[in-house]
Amino acid sequence: MSARRGCFSRWGFSSRPHRNTTQVQPAVVPLSSESELVPCFAGELAMGEQNPTSWKYTWKITNFSSLTQKKYYCEVFMIGGNAWRILIFPKGNEVECLSIYLDAPDSTRLPAGWSRSTRFRLILVDQNNYGYSRIKETEHNFTARESDWGFTSFIPLSEVHDSCNGYLVNNTLTIVAEILGPHPPVENTQLAEPPANIPQATPTDTFDTYFTNLEEIIKAAQSSPARGGSNTSNQKSVLSTSEAPTLEEVENAKQSLKECLSDIFKLNVKDRLAEAMSTLSIAKSGLSLDQQKSVEAFWANFDEFTSDFLTFEQDNAEFELQKLLKDQMFATMKKNHETHISYKQLLGDLTKEEEELNKKLEEVKSKREKLISNWEILMVESEEAKSGHKDQAKKVAEAEEKKRIAEERMSRSTTAWSNLKTLFG
Repeated sequence: MSARRGCFSRWGFSSRPHRNTTQVQPAVVPLSSESELVPCFAGELAMGEQNPTSWKYTWKITNFSSLTQKKYYCEVFMIGGNAWRILIFPKGNEVECLSIYLDAPDSTRLPAGWSRSTRFRLILVDQNNYGYSRIKETEHNFTARESDWGFTSFIPLSEVHDSCNGYLVNNTLTIVAEILGPHPPVENTQLAEPPANIPQATPTDTFDTYFTNLEEIIKAAQSSPARGGSNTSNQKSVLSTSEAPTLEEVENAKQSLKECLSDIFKLNVKDRLAEAMSTLSIAKSGLSLDQQKSVEAFWANFDEFTSDFLTFEQDNAEFELQKLLKDQMFATMKKNHETHISYKQLLGDLTKEEEELNKKLEEVKSKREKLISNWEILMVESEEAKSGHKDQAKKVAEAEEKKRIAEERMSRSTTAWSNLKTLFG
C-alpha cells in the first residue's frame, strides 16, 4: 500500500492518506432516504449565485453495527460529470480503525492514461455537535492504478463506538464526502461497456438527484399545515387618579379604551391605555359591575400585561419576518424546480436534434468515404492508363521503325518491278 503526505485538519495533523489495496469484493449499501448530494457556496448563499465552490455528498448508514462484510461502497454519485463513491471498512482495513476512502468507480471504463486530480474532504459527522466532527482533507491524482484514496486509520473504532461521542447515534453513522472545486472536465473518450455491478451514470444524474430531493422538500412544505401567530387577548389596565371622573370623562375613557383594544400595537398606545384605565379605575358611575372588576384586575397587573404584549409584538414581528424570508426561499425553490423541468425538456429536444445531426453526419461520412474510395479507384485506373500509354508509345515507335524499313524495301522492290515491266511489257 502506497502512502502520501499527511494533511492538516480540524483535529491537527491527520494520519497519512492511503490507497486501498485490499482485494475483497465490496457490497454496495443503497441510499437511505436521508442521503443527499448538495452544492456548497463560499460564505452565505447570495440570491442568484450560480457556481458552487464544492459539492457535499452525505451518506447515512443505518444498522452500522450489523454490517458483516469487510468493505462497503455507497451508491455512485455524479459531480461535474465525474462519477464518485465512498468506500468504508466498518471494522478497519487491517487496523483497529475505521477506514474511509473516495473511489472513482468508472476507472475500468475510462481510456488508457486517464487521470483526475481532485482535492476533497472526508468527514465523520458528530451527530450531537457538528463542531466535533472528524474532518480530514487531502488531494490526489486519481488514475487506473490508484483509483481510490483516503485514510486507512481515519479514527479508532473505540472512539466510533464510544457512546460519549456523537459518531454512532441510534446505530447510524453519517459520512460526508466533499469534492472541492473547480472540477476537472469529463473525459471525452468513448468508454467501454460498464461492468454489471456499476450503474451507468450520465452527466445529468447530479441534477436529477438534487432536484428530485428538492421536489420532495417542496411537497413536504406544501402539505404541512400553516402556522400563524396567536391573537391578542383583551387589554385590561388602569392608572389611578385622585378624584372620581365625571360621566362625560368616563364615556371618553371607555371610547379610548375601545380604540386601544382594537389595535394594541399603535404608537403610544400604552400611555393612552394607562390614561383611560386611570379614569375608569376610580369611576363611580357609567360602568357595570363586571366592567369595574375587569378594570381593577387588569390595573393590578398593568405593567406585566403590557410587557407581555410588547414582547409578543417583537416576537410576532420576528416571526413574520422569518416566515416572509422562508416563503421567499420556498418560492425560489419552486421556481428553480420548474426551471429544472423546462431544462430537462430542452435537453430532450437537444438530444433528439443531436441524434438527427449525428445521423446526418454518419450519412455525410458514408458519402465522403464512398467518394474517397471512388477517387482512389479513379487514381488506380489513371495510373494503369498512364503506364499503358507509356508502353504503347514504345510499341508505336517500334512499329513505326518497322514500317519505315518496310517502306524502304517496298520502294526498292517497286523500282525493280517498274524496270522489269518497262523492258518486257
